[in-house]
Amino acid sequence: MPPCRSIHWRITTCHRRSVSKTASAKQSISNMVREFELPDVGEGVAEGELLRWRVEPGDAVSEDQPVAEVETDKAVVDVPSPVDGVVEELRAAEGEMVPVGDVIIVFRVDGEDGPKATETAPADDTTAGSGQQTEVGATAQPAEETQSEPAITQRVQVPAPPSVRRLARELGVDISSVADSSSGRITEPDVRAYASPESSTQERSSQQTTAAEQRTQQAAPAQSVSPAQTREVVDRETTVAVPKTRHIAAEEGIDLDTVPTDEQKDGEPFVTLEAVQEYAEAQQQAQQTDRDAVVERAAADEPARPESRKPYKGIRQTIGAAMTSSKYTAPHVTHQDEVDVTALVDARSTLRREAEAQDIRLTYMPFVMKACAAALQENPQVNVSLDEANEEIVEKQYYNIGVATATDDGLLVPVVENVDAKGLLEVASETNEKTQKARERSLSPEEMRGGTFTISNIGGIGGEYGTPIINQPESAILALGEIKKKPRVVEADGEETIEPRHIMTLSLSFDHRVLDGADAAQFTNSIQKYLQNPNLLLLE
Repeated sequence: MPPCRSIHWRITTCHRRSVSKTASAKQSISNMVREFELPDVGEGVAEGELLRWRVEPGDAVSEDQPVAEVETDKAVVDVPSPVDGVVEELRAAEGEMVPVGDVIIVFRVDGEDGPKATETAPADDTTAGSGQQTEVGATAQPAEETQSEPAITQRVQVPAPPSVRRLARELGVDISSVADSSSGRITEPDVRAYASPESSTQERSSQQTTAAEQRTQQAAPAQSVSPAQTREVVDRETTVAVPKTRHIAAEEGIDLDTVPTDEQKDGEPFVTLEAVQEYAEAQQQAQQTDRDAVVERAAADEPARPESRKPYKGIRQTIGAAMTSSKYTAPHVTHQDEVDVTALVDARSTLRREAEAQDIRLTYMPFVMKACAAALQENPQVNVSLDEANEEIVEKQYYNIGVATATDDGLLVPVVENVDAKGLLEVASETNEKTQKARERSLSPEEMRGGTFTISNIGGIGGEYGTPIINQPESAILALGEIKKKPRVVEADGEETIEPRHIMTLSLSFDHRVLDGADAAQFTNSIQKYLQNPNLLLLE
């Protein structure tokens, strides 16, 4: 009997007794199934959070019609349909983090041929159990050739989720030797701590003893569970299962390589649908037992305290990674000073009425942006970035200013390009538009790229000085403090008087790999010059 030919992308099954009949039936199928993988919706993005589905199974879609909203890095983007067809299946849930390249949706396309089509052959567990279906490239074997059932090893199941078991395999750690730290289940930190080079032989021996004691304590309640729960949980590299079983396992979040089985197909472990369902039920029971144990332990050890948890993901996680990279890559130094902006306050008060007549809200930010652009032209050594890969300092002859904007989801930095070449009201209008889009989460990734310098206005919330973190690959960032009236010595006509003046504080953080303290001081002096006398901006 020749082996069955694969017509699927991923899983191929076929009936041994009806190869020719199945082949002829395939030729008459007019509806093809097409799987669509999450594309790279950004520059080098590895994963994205599926925020919302715009379609449901059974919906008709056209090519380029948005079918889902995905959040990646600092933007929310629409994922379009690649074909005209009907939604067959949604493979990802809303709120799920999906790696790029994973199938998220399946379409049924009328009359499509070629390698992109996927045809699904009938599959069920009764057929699989009789040896009539197998995995890609495998030849079905007669029932009498099936290997004898191996003996079942009775032991307590190690309490660890599939992801932790995979990590243990990758690190070469015997998970049964790892003791859980506190939660009743072995976690990733437990495995990493055990595998750490800093962990001594004595510490590992102590962990093994503790783990053995924990398994012994878990043995008593394990006497009443089913055989599937008490079998040794193996960590296999490969597992044979029919598509229906794989689909159910994926829905239940079960790793097939961890499901106990004493059946084999073609010399490989074979898992049935019943085994997956029984294992899923056992996992649910174990998780409930863990939750009850945590509650009991918390009640016994200490009084309950009001607290809640929320996922660390999306924009907040991206910001955290970027800030960590910047802080621990670039040696930060912060130069702080203050500037008398009494004349700036008066100028804004005068120009604000003209701006309102043009339906533009005029804040202090456009003045500062124009001042920074002028100062960058006078101090080109600040308008640079460091190309570490090529060991070069990149000097930029364009002046794109980013404005750090607080949103409900974190800090976004829209960029206004060519500030030096735009008028004050034009800068004000564009800044207002982009910061509003940032707060509404409608800012595109392109509108946050290409910045050469960033300004953060902490004074708008309250505060004078700060130590802002550089928005790499830029080399400096300026934080503005709150404008306050303070007594200052004013010299006029040779006489000195103490007067109330409007004072703004400046905090300039810079990358000490490419800039020195003198560079920062000179740049700050240039900014002060334009803010003290805003009329100079008219010459720019």
